[in-house]
Amino acid sequence: MLKTECANSAKRKLQEYGIDMPRLIKLIIITIVFHFSTVNLAFAEKVVPHTASGTFYPAAKRELSLLVDKLMAQVESPTFPGRVFVLVSPHAGYGYSGKIAASAYAQIRNKPYNLVVIIGPSHYFAFNKIAVYPEGYFSTPLGNLKIDERFAKALLESSPDIIAEPGAFQKEHSIEVQLPFLKKVLPDAMIVPVVMGDCTFVDCKLLAESLKKLIEGRDDVLVIVSTDMYHGYDYEEASRTDQATIEVIKQMQAEELYYGLREGKYQMCGGFGMVSALILAKELGHNKVKGVDYTNSAVVTGKKTKGNWTVGYFSCAINNKEDTFMLSPSDQKRLLDIARLAISEYLLKGKKVDLKEELSPLNVKTGAFVTLHEHGELRGCIGNLTSDKPLYLTVRDMAIEAAVGDPRFPKLTEQELKDVELEISVLSPLKKIDDVKEIEMGRDGVLIRKGFNSGVFLPQVATETGWDKEEFLSYLCQHKAGLAPDAWKDKQTDIYTFTAQVFSEK
Repeated sequence: MLKTECANSAKRKLQEYGIDMPRLIKLIIITIVFHFSTVNLAFAEKVVPHTASGTFYPAAKRELSLLVDKLMAQVESPTFPGRVFVLVSPHAGYGYSGKIAASAYAQIRNKPYNLVVIIGPSHYFAFNKIAVYPEGYFSTPLGNLKIDERFAKALLESSPDIIAEPGAFQKEHSIEVQLPFLKKVLPDAMIVPVVMGDCTFVDCKLLAESLKKLIEGRDDVLVIVSTDMYHGYDYEEASRTDQATIEVIKQMQAEELYYGLREGKYQMCGGFGMVSALILAKELGHNKVKGVDYTNSAVVTGKKTKGNWTVGYFSCAINNKEDTFMLSPSDQKRLLDIARLAISEYLLKGKKVDLKEELSPLNVKTGAFVTLHEHGELRGCIGNLTSDKPLYLTVRDMAIEAAVGDPRFPKLTEQELKDVELEISVLSPLKKIDDVKEIEMGRDGVLIRKGFNSGVFLPQVATETGWDKEEFLSYLCQHKAGLAPDAWKDKQTDIYTFTAQVFSEK
């Protein structure tokens, strides 16, 4: 009864003001529809324009391309090989932080990443959640970068605190400034732009956990943290504060970094992204910070006096515990070409071909095996578990040895070479294990060593033979190391594992 009276009273009031109820309801519906349509329209523009060009970096394509090339040429070769998982890069104008950014991107040049998640702070839009741009392209004068819409959608669906908020990306230079470098070093990679607002430590953990669920098991995803460091008017304070911040990052102390940022002990405008990246990296077993480079605007301009505005710039890479190798398809093809050329030249002229490679991944000193197959059958396999030579020379030498030095087979002839297929295995460092349970069949190669006897199987042997672990180890002991079949059970026997990146001419 009361509800009916209230409804009738409200209806009379509306009529007094000349408002028709059906028209009001229709107006409300139109308003709601318009609201949601405008939200969708914000993402309807499939190509996000570049707004930082002309200020942070050149707007002209040729000028920008030459500048990025020049900056990349000024930095040293990557300080370590392997699986870079997190890259930290500054986002100031290229005249200030460009060389530090180049130092970061040199670590991933031509590596086989298919997806790059870029996490930046919000400089212009106030909110306290995490924003993801869900679709379309981000433009640069060098070309567009496509958003991985499937990954972005899955990330948005992982939590109500991760939202599609277009306002967070309008004029946001922390994302945009990374893109020309990215377009140069990984031209075909897709991106997922993420902007973090004023986040709690719980929010940082939430983003890390959501990314972990989507990334775990993949080896083609890179996370970029876009951040500058100290902002203030004291050059000496800038150096002290930034070095303390870098030390906390090197120690992978995510919680200490977060609360230190809140207290003003550390400074990073993209600090929340750094916190999330540290949590994520540790969860996925990446805990080695390398390739650290640093400067600040006072050093760049030469104005190292108190009272001048100073901003710190920092870059680094975080990879896994072991320096495993990740050669790009072009690196792999070059090594296969070197192996074939080395064999051909040796069979024709009886000497090793002279080579010099400038490409840094091929200069890393590590072990490698070269395997020859003729009509699908093994025709030779020789390699070194470790090497003090650059990788390309190790491959050259092992290719020749596999062709003419494997005692199990006659020397390869020039006529046979055209029918031979080459396979190369580039090895990780050896890791001693205490229990054979640590061996993962198909992933790990194994070295057995007891006294002066030793034998090795590459990881692919398990896959090719179909052996179980006991058969694998017994055959290795007896036929490769010259030991008793069960020598792997002996506590006096040392067992080492390694992984390999295997590629062939197939």
